[in-house]
Amino acid sequence: MSVIAVWFSCGAASAIAAKETLRRYGDTHTVQIINNPVAEEHDDNRRFLRDVADWLGVGIEKAYNEKYPSASAEDVWEHRQYISGIAGAPCTIELKKEARRQWEERNEVHYHVLGFTADEQKRFEQFQANEWREVLPVLIEAGYTKQACYDELREAGISPPYVYELGLPNANCLGCVKATSPTYWNHIRKHFPEVFERRAAQSRRIGARLVRHKGERIFLDELPEDAKGKPLKSMDIECGLFCRQESDDDG
Repeated sequence: MSVIAVWFSCGAASAIAAKETLRRYGDTHTVQIINNPVAEEHDDNRRFLRDVADWLGVGIEKAYNEKYPSASAEDVWEHRQYISGIAGAPCTIELKKEARRQWEERNEVHYHVLGFTADEQKRFEQFQANEWREVLPVLIEAGYTKQACYDELREAGISPPYVYELGLPNANCLGCVKATSPTYWNHIRKHFPEVFERRAAQSRRIGARLVRHKGERIFLDELPEDAKGKPLKSMDIECGLFCRQESDDDG
C-alpha cells in the first residue's frame, strides 16, 4: 500500500490537509501525519496538536534532526553563528528540512501533503518544481482557502493556536528571525517581552541586524518602541516550505 506523509505544522491549513487526506485516501493508502516540533513555538501549539490528533483519531509522529535533539532554533543559531539572511534561516534548514530528510531515510514515502490552500496555487507549483514532485494538492483540489480552514476548525470546536488570536500571521516560532517589519517586532516586544530580549541579545552577539527601520537594517535593541512598518496580515514569511524571508521593506 502506498504511503502518504502529511506534514503537520500546527497551522490551521495543515490540520485540514490532514483531515482531507484521511477522507480521500485513508482507505486506499497508509497515511502518516508528522510534525517537526520547534522549541521556540508557543506552548499552545502542543495543545492544538493534541486537539487535532483527537479530532482525526490518529497519532501524530514527531520528526527531529538528530544533530539537534533540543529542536531549538536558538541552538541552531548559536552553533552556526548565523541567524538569517537572503538565503533564509538555518533553523528552517536544520529543524524542518533536514529533520524531514532524516525521517524519509527511515520511512518509505510515495507522496507528500502540505497545507497549500486554494489561494496558494503559485506557491504549490514552485514547491513542486523545486522541492518534491510527488505532492498531493488536496486543499487546492477541494477549494479550501485559508479562511475556510479556520472556519472548519472552529465549527469542529477546535481553537486555532493562541498566537493567531494575537494577530500573528502564522503559528511558527515566536520572534521569527525571517521577519524584518518593525510592526512585527514591536508586537513581539509587547506580548512576549522575554522572547524579544532573547532575540535582541543573541542577534547582537552574533551580529545579525534583524529589523529594517527607515530604510536601514538595525539591531533589535535599537528599534524604537513606537516604530511601525507593514501590517502583520501583509507579512509573507515561510518556514518549512521555502524558508522565505519577509521582503526587506519596512513600509
